[in-house]
Formats: sequence, C-alpha cells, structure tokens
Amino acid sequence: MRCLVIGDKVVAAMQRQALNGEFRSNLHLGGTATIIKLTPIERALAVGAAKIAVLDVAGVDIIRSAKGPLVLEINSSPGLKGIEEATGKDVAGSIIEYLVKKAQKGPNKTKGGENG
Repeated sequence: MRCLVIGDKVVAAMQRQALNGEFRSNLHLGGTATIIKLTPIERALAVGAAKIAVLDVAGVDIIRSAKGPLVLEINSSPGLKGIEEATGKDVAGSIIEYLVKKAQKGPNKTKGGENG
C-alpha cells in the first residue's frame, strides 16, 4: 500500500498490484492501483514513519503481514499522478494548502544546532 502523508494525517491511500511475474508494484512498471481503506493502526504507522523521517510530505509504503502492518519504504518525494488517479483526490492541492498554512505560522526552527 502507498500512503500519502501530509503533516499529521494520511490524505490518500492506494493498494498497488504488480504485473504477473513482477515483484515490484510500481505503476511506471505496469502495476495497477486501487483505492484502499486503511485501518487506524496503518494510518498511525504511516504518520509515525513520516515523523521519524522528519518529513512533512511523504509516501509511506506499507505491507500487511501476519505480524501486522510493516513499513517497507518512506519516500521523501513521492509521485502524485498514480495516487491522485486511483483515489480521485487532489493531493497536490492538499500539499500546497498545508505548506501555505505552515508558512503563515512563521519561520521554522531548525532541529539541533543553535536554534534546536
């Protein structure tokens, strides 16, 4: 699953399916995507993974397993076309809205160093 996290929430999620004989489900490799409903645990995992990576916008890839959901990858610059098409959501617009609101709050403090 690909979860698109903006700030403190998952704004879109899709399930990707690889072509037969291919283990990668990337859309540019011919994989397909459909909208998926995440569990509260999966949502929390995606948001937590983005926070650990210190990313305001992230694509978090999760797989469901016998042990529960597991993070496979965190993308700092996720593609938007596939998730927007699969979910019908304006993810790019949501990113812009988030960044505008964040900018209106004033300058960010750096983590660590003199200001951290």
